[in-house]
Amino acid sequence: MSSPPLKDLVEEWIALDPNPETRKEIQDLWDSRNVDELEKRLRTRIEFGTAGLRGRMEAGWSRMNDLIILQTSQGLSDYVLEHVKDAHNRGLVVGYDHRHHSEHWAQLTAGIFISKGIKVYLLRGFNHTPMVPFSVKQLGAACGVMITASHNPKQDNGYKVYWENAVQIIGPHDDGISKAITSHSHQGAPASQLDIFQSNLLVDMTKQLQTEYFEYLGSLLTNRELNSDSGNKFVNTSMHGVGDYFVKEGFSIFGFPSYTPVIEQQQPDPEFPTVKFPNPEEKGALDLALATAEREGINYVLAQDPDADRFTAAERRATGGWTLFTGDQLGSLFASRVFETYKASGKPIEKLAMVASTVSSKMIQSMADVEGFKFEECLTGFKFIGNTALRLVDQGFDVPFGYEEAIGYMFGSQVRDKDGVAATMLFGELIAALRRQGETVEGHLEKLYKRYGYFQTSNSYFTCTDPKITDKIFARLRKYNVNPSLSGAVYPKTLAGLDINRVIDLTTGYDSGNPPTYKPSLPLSSGHMIQIRAGNQDTSLDKRD
Repeated sequence: MSSPPLKDLVEEWIALDPNPETRKEIQDLWDSRNVDELEKRLRTRIEFGTAGLRGRMEAGWSRMNDLIILQTSQGLSDYVLEHVKDAHNRGLVVGYDHRHHSEHWAQLTAGIFISKGIKVYLLRGFNHTPMVPFSVKQLGAACGVMITASHNPKQDNGYKVYWENAVQIIGPHDDGISKAITSHSHQGAPASQLDIFQSNLLVDMTKQLQTEYFEYLGSLLTNRELNSDSGNKFVNTSMHGVGDYFVKEGFSIFGFPSYTPVIEQQQPDPEFPTVKFPNPEEKGALDLALATAEREGINYVLAQDPDADRFTAAERRATGGWTLFTGDQLGSLFASRVFETYKASGKPIEKLAMVASTVSSKMIQSMADVEGFKFEECLTGFKFIGNTALRLVDQGFDVPFGYEEAIGYMFGSQVRDKDGVAATMLFGELIAALRRQGETVEGHLEKLYKRYGYFQTSNSYFTCTDPKITDKIFARLRKYNVNPSLSGAVYPKTLAGLDINRVIDLTTGYDSGNPPTYKPSLPLSSGHMIQIRAGNQDTSLDKRD
């Protein structure tokens, strides 16, 4: 079927969009004959991908705006009613962060669900992302939605979906929801505007749920007396996000005596004025935090991303300068501490399991081989980490930890998603325990390397907004230096001067291992991922939605 003329797409958008500002955006582009921009905005629809939707806040079907939120919520609510038992009464949990339009879009989402007779638990005020999966689990809700773009630039926002199991959606639900949304792609806002705050289907349990979340956080505590040592001082940055309130409360629960925030980044600010990119992994993002620590004479910096589901840290070196820990190093440190805590509990080690995604270091696998617990690798993203953890629990394992190298860490059974606040608290406990022993974190990490082997991570990325170019890049990897018309895949033989000893293509199912030792626990339903193992290093090339 041929694509409709651009003029038809413009007219349809203007007819359906309930927001006068975004209608005017498209009209102005049409009046100025900016065809290229209109093609980008209107020709393709934003994909319902890895964690729902995420994109730039602008007019158009390829962007985030009121109409996309309304159509997405219409499709999602229809799908939930069809596939979740007693969805009307179990309800939807909706949370939002401080980004532009987040609160408004949370209310639009709530309005669609309420219009279909579904109870809505709207988390009032700014909440960090883990509050949504936590609340879905606590309430036994049918699903959850968090309006956030996590650590993306200020121009972006997103719509993250959790299923009734309180984990980000995977197949077949992601595909099913996407099709349900498409069925509403030619519909606008409902004819009657609903005042959600006058509906008895809107329920506010925010304070109670936050109290229960902090009780869960306290359940992770192991030694409050040790944490209260007056020498344990930290600088914390919430990166202009929503984490400060939750981290301060966590410090009180865990007994850490000194909370020094980065004042310039302490309060929520959707403009993120002090950082070009509000991701603690980015070069320069921790500069203000490190400067604060230098000024205050403090040896540790803790950081969360704006929606506080990710965490990173830095330690002052005795010789000067700072060690900024990688996501894999922190994952290995957390895994070791979780193992030691589990071992001290007297529980059988063979019942312990941990999970990490395929793009993460294999150091935990080495730990598991040495110590006798189970390690399972899964596909990229916490939707796979969380669901893999639930499957292992069904098999009789305890799964107290999972992680991904992109500074995401999962602890305990109440939140099967990454939680930067929990990670902050448990890293503080690790520092307190090591300080009592006269050790630094970097020194302890070196001991772990000596026991389990040395693992090195050097990550980078490129941003590509054109799916066609992305497809060409991965097609070339599968036909490397070979005529593309030839049948069969031919992958590269060397990488950066290293001989490649294994290639795993999780999109096609190809694995050069003989016999293969890794089988993904869940299929990759969209996007691309190729893992190349060269020498003693792993390089994962993946396209993330």
